[in-house]
Amino acid sequence: MSTEARAAPAAKPTKQVNMVQALNMALHDAMTEDPTVIVLGEDVADPQGGGVMKVTEGLSTRFGGRVRATPIAEQAIAGAAIGAALAGLRPVAEIMLMNFMTVAMDQVVNHAAKLRFMSGGQTGVPITIRTLSGAGWGLGGQHSDMLEAWFCHTAGLKVVMPWSPAEAYGLLLSAIADDDPVVFVETLPLYHAPGPPPERGKRIPLGRANIVRAGTDVTVIGYGRAVPDALAVSETLAGQGISVEVIDLRTVAPLDMATLLESVGRTRRAVVVHEAVKAYGAGAEIASRLHEQLPGQLLAAVERIGSRSCPVPFSQPLEKAFLYSRDDIAAAVRRTLGKSA
Repeated sequence: MSTEARAAPAAKPTKQVNMVQALNMALHDAMTEDPTVIVLGEDVADPQGGGVMKVTEGLSTRFGGRVRATPIAEQAIAGAAIGAALAGLRPVAEIMLMNFMTVAMDQVVNHAAKLRFMSGGQTGVPITIRTLSGAGWGLGGQHSDMLEAWFCHTAGLKVVMPWSPAEAYGLLLSAIADDDPVVFVETLPLYHAPGPPPERGKRIPLGRANIVRAGTDVTVIGYGRAVPDALAVSETLAGQGISVEVIDLRTVAPLDMATLLESVGRTRRAVVVHEAVKAYGAGAEIASRLHEQLPGQLLAAVERIGSRSCPVPFSQPLEKAFLYSRDDIAAAVRRTLGKSA
């Protein structure tokens, strides 16, 4: 009889999912757990296609009238969601593209965001507004803007932007369970990038950033598509002897300043990255707070990376020129370290 040990069977690889699938899982699980969760928006029901990006595919078949396709009327979608929330439901409203949020601004800013304050804390508005944007697909200036700074500037709203399938799942569960309005921004270029599947039922708390890569020389802070870009840059720079810590904000408003201050307090250098135009963006707020709360501790001014201040071009070469690049991030890191390209 052979004395050789029998080799253990190879572990089966974990099946990866993309963000569309993860978001669908989160909606399915939230609706299964809580019968007050409803979904409404343009084309979200199965007879209309299950959503323009198929995020809600299968949900109306499973949950019936709790998934409602609406007319093309963003203000009505937001208003109906607010009314349903006041009546005791937890609506998830889909506004197909972030630029179309402009049509619903009165409902979102003057009603959803303010009702708790104006009722003396008696009336919450537990709605989640899912919306989508992201340049790089040739969709033009009216379909590609990142407008999160508008909503971050509105007291009473939370703003969430995930970067991976597992993050999207856990953050969406928390957004739906939150008793106040959440604007949940999804990034089109990340929709079909595969990643590890989420742990079903596990929520990711809102308002807590995540250190996705530890480092010692400089902290790069981002959200949405900026996170995988920062990770790719940090990997390249690691081969050149530069140690980059990467923080995913997850929740852009409110900011997790404790995590940012702890990290930047250690590295003493910071770069903030977002796809939205650089001028008047969330990066300016973050940079200002870091300078104010770490006086005399920074070894270099906080660098900000964002896209150019113009409408998103339709032309592919111009759209590429409009967007920030990974080279821009690397150059900013080097500037904080006083190194030339």
